[in-house]
Amino acid sequence: MKIGMRKPSLKKMISARITGRAKRTVKRALIPGYGQRGMGLLHPKRALYNMIYRRTTFSIST
Repeated sequence: MKIGMRKPSLKKMISARITGRAKRTVKRALIPGYGQRGMGLLHPKRALYNMIYRRTTFSIST
């Protein structure tokens, strides 16, 4: 498990900015449960990993 600063990625930052409201709206219409809280219960191991990762790392850009 990583602890400390995340390595910044310019490519991922730009991609996150470009992926906009329209794309999320389409996904929400097509994929049931997309964007809703509690969907991590479908993949409990991944949900636990992500929870710990978010609390133990930080980013310069945010």
